[in-house]
Amino acid sequence: MSRDKNIPPGWSYNPANWDQRIPLIILAFIGFAIATYLSLYQLEIIPTVWEPFFGDGSVKILNSFVSEILPVPDAALGAFSYVLDAIGGIVGSTRRWRTMPWIVIFFGLAVGPLGFISVLLVVLQPVLFDAWCTLCLASAVVSVVMIGPAMDEVLASLQYLKRVKASNVSLWKAFWGYKDVNE
Repeated sequence: MSRDKNIPPGWSYNPANWDQRIPLIILAFIGFAIATYLSLYQLEIIPTVWEPFFGDGSVKILNSFVSEILPVPDAALGAFSYVLDAIGGIVGSTRRWRTMPWIVIFFGLAVGPLGFISVLLVVLQPVLFDAWCTLCLASAVVSVVMIGPAMDEVLASLQYLKRVKASNVSLWKAFWGYKDVNE
């Protein structure tokens, strides 16, 4: 019985399959839309922000000192991060965990920290401001939901790179996709 070369050894599925990645790409676009909307408010392009549950909570959060620590609104950085997530999800074939480990690692680095920052910002809402922001929470949920599936593919790439190193093939070349030990 031959093993599908697209499925990492020891795995029962391919974490780089489109059925695994398309939901992440869709979530990244949803996150981008939410963050862009919030950015438009922070940049004073739109005068109000939609808040169905928490009164003036969104206004408090989006105008807080935390959202203004950097020279650009935090929601704009979130929108940019979601674009990176979408690009990282789109690039490469279903074999990218072994043919393009660099893009998979990039994808994981884009998704992971965004999820961590989202959780941190959610924790800060009630602690520092005694307020909640509905769309900020929705964006955080999008970020957190993306972490698990993205890290599956990162794990597959890291396991592949470990096998490369053990077989005395250039780890550097394998990382950039110049050498595939499965060929």
